[in-house]
Amino acid sequence: MDEMSKGMSQTGSTPATDKNEEIDGSPTPMVYVNESCLDCERIREACERLGTVAVVRSPDALPSLQQPPSPAAYLVTAPFDGDLFDAAHKAKYRVLGPTAVLQLAERDEPSPANSRPLYSLAMRGAVICFSGFRQKDELTYLITLIHYMGGSIRKDMSSKVTHLIAASATGDKYRYAAGFGLPVLARSWVDACWERRDNPACIATDEAFIKEHKLRVFAGARVCFVGFPEDETQHMAEVLASNGGTTCALDHPDCTHVVVDEHNTVLAPECSPRVHVVKAEWFWASVQNEEAQDEREYLFKDYLEEASARWSTIGVAGSASGTSGSCTAAASSGEEAGPVATGTPAALQRLRKRKLRGGDAALHKRRSSVGDAVLLSLSGNLLDCTTSPDGKQLLEESEVPDNVVRKLMSPRQQVFMELLQTESNYVGILHTIVNMFKQPLEEMAEDDCSNGKNQSLLNNTELKIIFGNLPPIYELHQRMLEDLRSAQANWSEEVSIGRLVRRYTPDMVKAYPPFVNFFENTKEMLQQCDRENPRFHAFLKICQTKPECGRQSLQELLIRPVQRLPSISLLLDDILKHTHKSNPDHAALVSALAGLREVMSHINEDKRKTEGQLQMFDIYNDIDQCPAHLVSSHRSFVSRCEVVELSKELSGRGDHLVLFLFTDTMEVCKKRSKAFNTKSPTNGTGTMRIGSSKPYRHISLMPLSTVKRVVDIREAEDCHNVFALMCRSNQELKEKLYSFMITDETVDKTHFLRQLCRQMANTVCKADADKFLACLESHQLDIDTSDLALSTLSKVSKFAARTRIKVGRALSFNKTPSKLKRAMSSMIPPLGSTSNLTPASQLAQMRLASCNNINEMGTSGSGGGEAAVLVAPLSVQPTRKATGAAAALRRF
Repeated sequence: MDEMSKGMSQTGSTPATDKNEEIDGSPTPMVYVNESCLDCERIREACERLGTVAVVRSPDALPSLQQPPSPAAYLVTAPFDGDLFDAAHKAKYRVLGPTAVLQLAERDEPSPANSRPLYSLAMRGAVICFSGFRQKDELTYLITLIHYMGGSIRKDMSSKVTHLIAASATGDKYRYAAGFGLPVLARSWVDACWERRDNPACIATDEAFIKEHKLRVFAGARVCFVGFPEDETQHMAEVLASNGGTTCALDHPDCTHVVVDEHNTVLAPECSPRVHVVKAEWFWASVQNEEAQDEREYLFKDYLEEASARWSTIGVAGSASGTSGSCTAAASSGEEAGPVATGTPAALQRLRKRKLRGGDAALHKRRSSVGDAVLLSLSGNLLDCTTSPDGKQLLEESEVPDNVVRKLMSPRQQVFMELLQTESNYVGILHTIVNMFKQPLEEMAEDDCSNGKNQSLLNNTELKIIFGNLPPIYELHQRMLEDLRSAQANWSEEVSIGRLVRRYTPDMVKAYPPFVNFFENTKEMLQQCDRENPRFHAFLKICQTKPECGRQSLQELLIRPVQRLPSISLLLDDILKHTHKSNPDHAALVSALAGLREVMSHINEDKRKTEGQLQMFDIYNDIDQCPAHLVSSHRSFVSRCEVVELSKELSGRGDHLVLFLFTDTMEVCKKRSKAFNTKSPTNGTGTMRIGSSKPYRHISLMPLSTVKRVVDIREAEDCHNVFALMCRSNQELKEKLYSFMITDETVDKTHFLRQLCRQMANTVCKADADKFLACLESHQLDIDTSDLALSTLSKVSKFAARTRIKVGRALSFNKTPSKLKRAMSSMIPPLGSTSNLTPASQLAQMRLASCNNINEMGTSGSGGGEAAVLVAPLSVQPTRKATGAAAALRRF
């Protein structure tokens, strides 16, 4: 028995006195502690703080069990079950858990006055309401746990409620909590908090803890998708499952929602009246806002009624307007004119088409569909003069009314109206991008900065990469559209369209290159955010369903600026064909077309330079120990070539190298082999993990000003794709010859050497690049490739040769056992001569088994009877002097 139980009876089960002592007229608190709770010194000290401590083991040890105990009597026990707990709770003792005692002592607070058992203070301050729970036993269990952890319960939602625990994301209580920003939590919140009841640091209202157990968006929802393509249905089902919902059939008895693609469905599906039939916008808006939206705002029935009423109004107006004029909209959209029953599926289908064209205003405008032509390849020149969606074949909404009698227009005016048409549509697309996508996303980011919250879909960096280069183009074409409209209002055959377009070509040179050059970055960032941010993905889906977007994605809309200048060029060319040479605008159109072509050429050239500079950063990051000054604003990447070195000046004969050619220098680096790299620069453990090191190692940075001659070795059987570089720097007086053999089958040697000579000529400001190129035979430069094997066996031999020093240290012949000496001596004689030679001399004359160059064997003297002398392979011969090669080049 510990010191705390002193003064108690010898049995340890009955207190020493049944009456509490009084101090200053008030009763002294008596704390009865379950023996199982006294295993911690902190708990002992906390219990002593509450009052006089007595240890109990059974309900019989508690006094006054048959009558209300003293208000100052406590019982500290754990867990909250068993005979002792039940007896004390029934006798209205104030029961505390050891966690609550520790928390009260740490906060220096008095014990609570009510008689409700309190295990911990994890939910103190939380006022909780329940929604959607139908099982009474489950609800009673959760309420009991909340009370044990210091929380409070309210039956109805009110201003005092702080948290809502819901079984499903629906109902009035859920709407109230969502409207006032109250956390809506799943049952797991209570269970997880009770599991941590013995941890005094557990706080149920902690923000991270709340976020972990937030009720998922579609919790309890069983959804059926109607009218969507198969791939879209599969995608939406995956999103639904990741947000707590499940899919079901339309006739399933537990179906709660039917999500309809309003653009492909004209009749409401037949289902139970209690099922919510909503548009697709409800689904994506719920995902974006991370809470289920009110179905009443997205009912498909309301959409059909609105569409039917609008169609009815249009039908009445059409019947009252006459015959020819009433059929204008139908004729312009490719539909048959004639009476159609109001509210029929065919009528609704036509109304759906017209709504997609832009609402009421679009009913009197021409429109044609936009197909897959927007997904152009970006591999070549972006601004080639090819047909685009803004051209003749793919016209969008126009502000030109269809009742204009085009037969009275001249061919020149008709093409001009087409230019105005496409320009108006183009500005409308830019307006949609700016007002529907860019501005809402920026407002969310600004609200986060002011409120300190993190609810924005994109950060400022992502916004700038995606939309940062678009506003100058939008402002430019807004002004250009106003001038075109002014020319339309004051039309005459002498109106100078060429002068109007020519006025904006300087602004196009400034506005378009930043967007076109970094369009790949824009597209990659957009795809990354769409892939990794579910809320942003839902935002894009919502916008795509709006009529303003015409069901096109943001990526499809953003490619329009890339296509616009070629479209203008084609239309101006058509206007020029219908403009007589005597017309003053003829010369202006020729000048405008030339200016547009200059703008497109400048953009393409600037794009190539930008791509070269961006590639330079990638190259720098892939090369280990690469000089930092390789990255320069005046330098750009030109081409790349994989080679094998034939000389020994750079890395070593037979080494696999990569030549990165830039505008003024060439980076020579070694291609690392995954098989023979045994030590990683990151871990140093002797075992390389693939991807842990950079793929190249820096060898040399060769300025093109030091390359004096490029030698094209003429084709022969033993020197295929071989070339050499004669280099001499200002610091070194002697010349060095570097010889290589191209191993990359995709690289054409002639093209690569001409590229190299052109960059050399540009570096030294020479006009004739061919003067740097020489053609020689291989024997003139003493270049031999016969013993250069590129097989795996040769790589193993080379690797073994490089490590001969380490092997020599580990295996010394001076310390080799006699048996190994005898084995080596028995192997050497058959390979050498029969004369008395030392093992070293015999090894010097020994040929490798893989050497098959017969030219390396010679004879001493001219007599054929003399014995042949074995010559060491080229790879172990002394280095030849470069005097012969230099002389050959000087003679050339």
